[in-house]
Amino acid sequence: MTLFIAIVADDLTGSGDTAVQFVRSGWPTQLSVGRAEQALADPAASQAEVVAVTTHSRALLAEQAAAVVREDVAALRAAGVKRLYKKVDSTLRGAFKAEIDAARQAWRDDAIAVVCPAFPDTGRTVRGGVLYVNGKPVTETSAATDPVTPVTESHIPTLLGGAQVEIVADETPRSLADRILAAGDVVVVDAATAQDMDRLARAIALIGERALPVGSGGLAAPLARLWAGAESQGSVVVVVTSQHSAARRQAAALQADGARTWSPTLAQLADDAAWAEWSAEVCQSVASASPQATLLLLAPEGRLAGLDSGAVAARLGELAGRLIRRGLNADEVGRAGEAADSTGKVAGVVATGGDGASAVLAALQAGGIALVDEVTGGVPLGTLTGGPAAGLPIVTKAGGFGTDDVLIRAARAVRERRF
Repeated sequence: MTLFIAIVADDLTGSGDTAVQFVRSGWPTQLSVGRAEQALADPAASQAEVVAVTTHSRALLAEQAAAVVREDVAALRAAGVKRLYKKVDSTLRGAFKAEIDAARQAWRDDAIAVVCPAFPDTGRTVRGGVLYVNGKPVTETSAATDPVTPVTESHIPTLLGGAQVEIVADETPRSLADRILAAGDVVVVDAATAQDMDRLARAIALIGERALPVGSGGLAAPLARLWAGAESQGSVVVVVTSQHSAARRQAAALQADGARTWSPTLAQLADDAAWAEWSAEVCQSVASASPQATLLLLAPEGRLAGLDSGAVAARLGELAGRLIRRGLNADEVGRAGEAADSTGKVAGVVATGGDGASAVLAALQAGGIALVDEVTGGVPLGTLTGGPAAGLPIVTKAGGFGTDDVLIRAARAVRERRF
C-alpha cells in the first residue's frame, strides 16, 4: 500500500483516539508508539495508508518540542505523505503554539494551519475563539492546574497569535473555505456542534493540501470520511423496488438531494421490446451523468395484471448490473494504461427491497456480501464477494425500514469510506 495520511500527535493516547477515527472510515491504519523514523521503518507500515506517529513532546520545552515536530513532519513529507493531521490536546496542554508553527513550516511554504480542537461529543467547543470544556473556559477547569503543562489561556487566537473565524449560520463550506484562505497562516475556527465540525472539514477539503488541519478526534472523524470520499471515483447506483410507503419517502428524499432518477412505466416493465428500448435509453443517458452522481432506478407505483413484484425486481436488478459492469470495464481500460473517461464508473450500489437486492447480486453473479459496518441500525454495509464485481461496496435495506434520509446516508457511506 501507499502511505497517504500521517497523524502527528504529542502523546500516544491522543494519537490512538485520532487514528481510530480513520479506522472507522475504512482506512488501513498503523498506530506507532514512536516517532516518524520508527514508524516508517516498521514493516507493518507497508500495509497501511494512514500512519499515526507519537512525538512524546507534550512535556518538552517549546524549542525542543518544535524541533521534534519539525523533524518528524519533514520525514513524513519526504516519505510521500499527501495529507497531514496535527493532533493537539483538546484542552490546549503542551507546547501548543510551538508545535503548530513547526508543523506548518515543515509541511509546505504556503501552508495554512486551520486550528479547531473542538470535540462536541466530549464537551469541547470553541466559541469566539475561546475553548470551553463542558461550558466552562478551559482555564477554569483542571487543565489550568495540570502539574506538568498548566493551561493559562482560553482564547486560542491569543495563544497562537493567529486569526479567528466565527461561525456564520447556514454558511456553505465554500464560503468558510474562502474566509479561512483570506485570514492568514494560522486560523482558529469556531465550532460548537457536529454540523459545525462537518462544515469545517468540508472547507478544509476544498482548500486542499495547503490546509494543515489541527485538532483532536472531533475534527479527525469528518476529515477521515471526506478524504476517503475524495479518493472514491464513480457514481452510486441506488435501486428501489419496494412499494412500501417508507421506501417511497426515502426515494423522494434522495431525489430532492439531487439524485438523477429513472422510473419505467408498468407497461415498459411488462413488455420485452419496450423494456429493451427504455433500458437502452437509460444506459445512454447515464453515460452523460456526472462522475460523482447518484443514479436512482425506481420501480413505479401500482400494479399491472401479469406483472409481479419479482419480475419488476429482476428487470431493475439486471439493469443495475449492466450499469455496474460497464463501470468495471471502464476501470479495466484505465488499469491497462489506455485513456479512460471517469464517466460510467461505479463507486458502489444501494438496494432497497429484498427482491431487488437479490436481483442485483444475481445480475453481478455475486456469492454474498462481506460485511464491514452499518449505515445505521439494521442497514448493513459491505462489499460483494464472488463474480466480476467482487469488492464493490454495497448497502442493502428492507423496504419498510429506516428514516427518510437513510438512502442519502447510504450513498454517502459508500462514498465516504475507504474500501
